[in-house]
Amino acid sequence: MGEAPVDWDTLTFSITETDNMYIAKTGINEPWAPGSMRPYGNISISPAAGVINYGQGLFEGLKAYRTAAGRVVLFRPEENARRMQRGADRLKMPPVPESIFIDAVEQCVQQNSRWIPPMGKGALYVRPLLNGSGAILGVAPAPEYTFMVYVTPVGPYFKGGMTCIDLLISDEHHRAAPGGSGGVKAIGNYAPGMMPSKKAKSKGYAEVIYLDAEHHKYIEEVGAANFFCYKDGILYTPELTGTILPGITRDSLIQLAQNMGVEVIETRVSHELAMSADEAFCCGTAAVISPIGSITLGDQKATYSDGNTPGDLTIKLYNALTNIQNEKDEDIFGWVHPVPGL
Repeated sequence: MGEAPVDWDTLTFSITETDNMYIAKTGINEPWAPGSMRPYGNISISPAAGVINYGQGLFEGLKAYRTAAGRVVLFRPEENARRMQRGADRLKMPPVPESIFIDAVEQCVQQNSRWIPPMGKGALYVRPLLNGSGAILGVAPAPEYTFMVYVTPVGPYFKGGMTCIDLLISDEHHRAAPGGSGGVKAIGNYAPGMMPSKKAKSKGYAEVIYLDAEHHKYIEEVGAANFFCYKDGILYTPELTGTILPGITRDSLIQLAQNMGVEVIETRVSHELAMSADEAFCCGTAAVISPIGSITLGDQKATYSDGNTPGDLTIKLYNALTNIQNEKDEDIFGWVHPVPGL
């Protein structure tokens, strides 16, 4: 196949068609069997499929990296597998066994290895999908399910250093409500955020912060990222009450901060607490950490530091996590998962 036709220096976070993808199928009451690799391309699906009529679908996102140790690794892929299993239970889909999930991800990385950027130039983004592909009329679980994995190379989120972002708190829209599906990575959680996000961006903000739907005062998520703020030596993050996604980067940062001796409190984080903090950042697979320069609510604006400089703890956590992912530092947590043969 030769080298991938990619200019690694201009790569962005966008879709690039790669060589191969993975597909497995099963019936609603049947066990999963390993799927197969096939050339990357369009799929055929019934117009009555449960996923496109009723949104019975989940997705995951993780990355494969070339590291300083000269190998290719994944970061905590078993956590993605377990999160997809919890989501499958919530959306009445047959959960994909962890062994099949990991094997599918590894095969996709192995068979698309020429698309993995050099270290420091980005990563290979891995997108597992689980959906109700069988035809169904009436709101009920689909009779057939498809598990797919595809990959695409993505550039580094921050080119030329971390950039602080300005955020707008939404007092009009909510991402999720108690008892809903906010705690799983359901496809239906994401389209409703596009309009509030576009509105915020049209006003010059990078993204919107959602408050809880019950009290309208506690921060839940930043767009599709988890939120942290640091005040008086304590790191705060919204607790997992079922309305926010249990982010894998979120969990990793909590463990890293605690290992550094920083007290971490998972609790309800009011917008007053967040706007009086010393530092704030959001996190996710794409950026790892995005430092927050300011938060605006109505006519109030809170600026952290000078609005352009990431806080000391923010930088420390970013470096600690990325150095483990790149195998520059020892992985004392056992998070790094080498891809066999690479």
